[in-house]
Amino acid sequence: MIRYAFALAAVVAPAVLPAQATGDLAAVQRHLQAVETMTADFSQADRNGKVLTGTFTLKKPGKLRFQYEKGVPILIVAEGGALTFIDYSVRQVQRWPIRNSPLGVLLDPSRDITRYARLVQTGNDAVVSVEANDPKHPEYGKITLIFARSAAAPGGLALQGWVALDSQNNRTTIRLTNQRFGVPVSDQTFKWNDPRRSSPR
Repeated sequence: MIRYAFALAAVVAPAVLPAQATGDLAAVQRHLQAVETMTADFSQADRNGKVLTGTFTLKKPGKLRFQYEKGVPILIVAEGGALTFIDYSVRQVQRWPIRNSPLGVLLDPSRDITRYARLVQTGNDAVVSVEANDPKHPEYGKITLIFARSAAAPGGLALQGWVALDSQNNRTTIRLTNQRFGVPVSDQTFKWNDPRRSSPR
């Protein structure tokens, strides 16, 4: 169940760009390295068209939280090198290394994306799209990050969302709005109640 939230297919058909590719890929690298914290509202759509909303929080290194809308009994948190999916309705917790998730690209500023990512054509000069995957580990899935050019954002780019495709071809699209960079984020944001030994949130 959790896998659908973190692996995605390309928003557009992948087509490698020529000379411009090196510059834009470097800009994406600068953005990922420059972002220390980020908050945003998100909407999540799966391949069946089901849409969920909530708030997204990121803090480097290695921390993120998907807080879903009221009434949705799931929570997704990354901290301590692990990605954790909590389903409070059935009191179930699943964990795996964040490096095994496509979202690892957002959380590790030391990773050189030029080694495992490529630009894909968008048909819009104001938009930069990058597809990333580990060819040695296709089971980790693919992620296509979408950025808008913005002089006010870190590295001149603002993350607009991503599309993920897992090894079972489950596709999910995340769209971000109200992005805020460099805001104070407490480490307590990434704490969660374990439903296996406590009552739900």
